[in-house]
Amino acid sequence: MNAEALLARHCPLEREHFAVLLAHSRAVARLAEGLARSLSLSPEAVAFVREAALLHDIGIHATAAPFLGCRGDQPYYRHGILGRKILESEGLPAHALVCERHIGCGITAKDVAERGLLLPRRDMVPVTTEEALVAFADKFFSKDGPAPAMKHSAAVAAEMAALGPDKAETFASWLARFGDPSAP
Repeated sequence: MNAEALLARHCPLEREHFAVLLAHSRAVARLAEGLARSLSLSPEAVAFVREAALLHDIGIHATAAPFLGCRGDQPYYRHGILGRKILESEGLPAHALVCERHIGCGITAKDVAERGLLLPRRDMVPVTTEEALVAFADKFFSKDGPAPAMKHSAAVAAEMAALGPDKAETFASWLARFGDPSAP
């Protein structure tokens, strides 16, 4: 499968905005793939992590995120479930779950209810190691330009803490499990 071609086909963004999305996706994929290798995952699992990382944001074009050139009508936090639908329609159910579950450190049914989110009332949190690797790697790169710099883990931890103590705890557990990619 050519994940980048699939991303291009389903994300009809202007060239400059697609370049930002692609740079972000590639950075996430490089980090997630490297972490998968360091965990000695199988070659098939490493390839899956790379593909899923390249596709994790495939649903953003349908959201209202003008800073990314996205002119859709959906809230940005819905890009995970929008991407899941796209990837399921492509016959990629495992990739689709990564897409749905990568937002923050995952969105729980409790989050949906308490925050009034326009999402299905179910847990959408990483379950497998591969899902967690993509979600973890995604936290280290913004979509703020064609050459995304890696954030320091302390900055990511602060962002996750702002989402709630459970998100901070999940991120801390990933940091302990996968290591600190921002450490010198």
